[in-house]
Amino acid sequence: MIDRRTFTFGLLALAPLAGCSSTAEVTRAAVSEPSIDGLTRALIALDPSVAPEEAARAARISHEYAADLRVKYQVTDPPLVHNYKVNSGMRPRGICVHWADDIESRLRQERFRTLYIHRAISPPRTSFHISHSAPILSARGQTMFEGIVIDGWREGGNLVWAPVSNDPDYNWRPRAEVLGKIAERRAEQQARLTE
Repeated sequence: MIDRRTFTFGLLALAPLAGCSSTAEVTRAAVSEPSIDGLTRALIALDPSVAPEEAARAARISHEYAADLRVKYQVTDPPLVHNYKVNSGMRPRGICVHWADDIESRLRQERFRTLYIHRAISPPRTSFHISHSAPILSARGQTMFEGIVIDGWREGGNLVWAPVSNDPDYNWRPRAEVLGKIAERRAEQQARLTE
């Protein structure tokens, strides 16, 4: 979450960019075979119990579905500009929670037996940083902190993946933990307003 002043300032700074590519053709993001292979290897390396076939399937689906969502969401801009377009009604979907929901849902359809899908949120670190959502894949029995972030939003359909512990851009936490803290803060603010 981001406060209104910071969001408004950010939008004003990005607004000139929105018009530059608003008529650009939406194309499927490039699917990188080396990235698919790398993610497959990283998933297999999580634990000896991970089935190589499942790892390969999860890696391919994650990359290809993120590329498909780029077209579905009509992404023609950098992520923050696209967020602005979604929040102002110019695009139907495409903020990070949409990417996370849709990729997680697609991966769950596979009913993996050796991989587990977690959901995480990275809370804001500074006033200019917004919270961010993404699914995480781990071996069954592992925590999300041992897994790999699967992020379609960060590069607008070009899948970004990284071990949770080595993701330089985000501080991933369990979704329930972050949402619980947000609910607590809102309750405290509401209590102060009614005093």
